[in-house]
Amino acid sequence: MEKSEDIVIVGGGIAGLATALALKRVGIKALVLERSPELRKTGTALSLFPNAWLALEALGVAHKLTSIYSPLRRGFVTNVANGAIQQFTYTGISEKYSGPITVHRRALLETLAGELPTGTIRFSSKLTSIRTAAIDDEGSSGVILSLDDGTVIKAKVLIGCDGLHSVVASWLGLKEPVKANWSAIRGLAVFPEGHGYKKEEIYQFIDKGKRAGFVPLTDKELYWGMSYSSTIKGEETATDPKSLQKDVIENLAKDFPPSYLEVAQHADLATVSWAPLMFRYPWNLLFGQVYKGSITVAGDAMHPMTPDLGQGGCSALEDAVVLGRHLGNSFLLNGRRIVAIEAAKAIEGYVKERRWRAATLITGSYLSGWVQQGGSSSIMKFLRDTIFYKFLYRRVFDSIGYDCGKLPSVTSPSQSDDDQIKID
Repeated sequence: MEKSEDIVIVGGGIAGLATALALKRVGIKALVLERSPELRKTGTALSLFPNAWLALEALGVAHKLTSIYSPLRRGFVTNVANGAIQQFTYTGISEKYSGPITVHRRALLETLAGELPTGTIRFSSKLTSIRTAAIDDEGSSGVILSLDDGTVIKAKVLIGCDGLHSVVASWLGLKEPVKANWSAIRGLAVFPEGHGYKKEEIYQFIDKGKRAGFVPLTDKELYWGMSYSSTIKGEETATDPKSLQKDVIENLAKDFPPSYLEVAQHADLATVSWAPLMFRYPWNLLFGQVYKGSITVAGDAMHPMTPDLGQGGCSALEDAVVLGRHLGNSFLLNGRRIVAIEAAKAIEGYVKERRWRAATLITGSYLSGWVQQGGSSSIMKFLRDTIFYKFLYRRVFDSIGYDCGKLPSVTSPSQSDDDQIKID
């Protein structure tokens, strides 16, 4: 079977669905190819900082999540070695976005997908090859995609939102992400009678080569996790959730306060997972080929990073709005048409806008993790306890503030000629 599309997005995760929604808001139809048979279930929750909420506002869905979840206002960091507790506070862009808001990942995906027209997402669709070629009688350059079920799709624009091991990123020539020498175990903890923690507070614990924490999602659910150095014995080869939980309780966090161990003991085993932490070297992003003509990447396919600044999902939402803005302006200026050569210029503008921002977040995330989880030497303790948590912690998180802008305002083509298309 052969079909033609203006824009194809590979990957139905946060970046892919948000990009499809951004394009819909400016009047562009896109096809999302998702290899899974349904919305992805991997990942339990994520914290979205004010920059992400500005992106969700631009996408028109922020209110659907803020009515369910509450912003964090303060946090507590416990030094496991000596029991010392430091408190910090969050600031934000408004009372509503006074700090990060932790949401269920599935709720975010369902919110984004729920705004898309029926048929936008094509599930069980695995991309097997990409090649460029003329795609119409006028000789316009585009991309031809082959799927594992034999389907061939001709597209004017291809956006890879297909994660860490992106097929599109590999085709572009971007180097594979590298391991950060840290691993993470994550999950949800469920307390049927209620956990008793305040929704606006986050709890973190640091030890030599380890960092852990938990944050309330609802009155009965907590999102919890632990990251640890690869030099520390952990069950890296185990995929059984029960074994991972046992390793946390009896090995990795055995010296942690009872409050953390209790959370791990209440883990919903269906949500517990292990993964190595990975990132792309920032210089590969700055100097590598992030686009070719009308082909580019977004989200983890573009800028995988460690979770230490909580910016993986946030930056993916930023990408979506910036892509929607550039492609939307091109679409409107070309008479509501996707013109391949003009779309390529729009994508070049998107990459120029996002390249340095993403490289900065990758670097900041890695350094933040290094300071917080690095060794027990007196120098590292001084950097972490005296400098980072007392003076830099809030400033680091405040510095990630960013406004990705708004999408072009679009009026319906059926409206009178007196109604004009406004481009912000």
